[in-house]
Amino acid sequence: MAYITFRGDPVNTFGVLPLERSKAPDFRLADSDLQDRTLANFDGKVKILNIVVSLDTSVCARSAKKFDQIAEKEDDVAVLTISCDLPFAQEWFCKTERLNNIVSLSQMRNKQFGRDYGVEILDGPLEGLLSRAIVVIDKNNTVIYTQQVPEIRQEPDYETAIKVARAVI
Repeated sequence: MAYITFRGDPVNTFGVLPLERSKAPDFRLADSDLQDRTLANFDGKVKILNIVVSLDTSVCARSAKKFDQIAEKEDDVAVLTISCDLPFAQEWFCKTERLNNIVSLSQMRNKQFGRDYGVEILDGPLEGLLSRAIVVIDKNNTVIYTQQVPEIRQEPDYETAIKVARAVI
């Protein structure tokens, strides 16, 4: 269980992020066309999982925008922004903000992602949503970097995530 905070108050997650050098857990998440996506859909690419609470918050929106800029320059990197938001809301957000380089995915149908990746929030006002975290997965689906952001209202370390991703392209 990860111990993080929201507005300074302690929050617990279901588990911890996958260990570096471990095999990334597969997932089944819905895209904006309501199609299921799994790790296999991104074979041959390095994957950056930008896990957010909700794209309808300022910090998550900034995170999605920043990673969209990064993804624009990196053909061999798939940036997946994952939340509990409905795919319709994710698509609206991406269209409104003109984000064309990230793939937004929802765990609306299958809550296993939050548990397998240790990011499901178990208590507090955001219970049931996902904590803010970054997971970088290489082309062989091995976890090569993780960051559990300690305070939900903080942004992740973009520079380290992209540096690690570029090192294995």
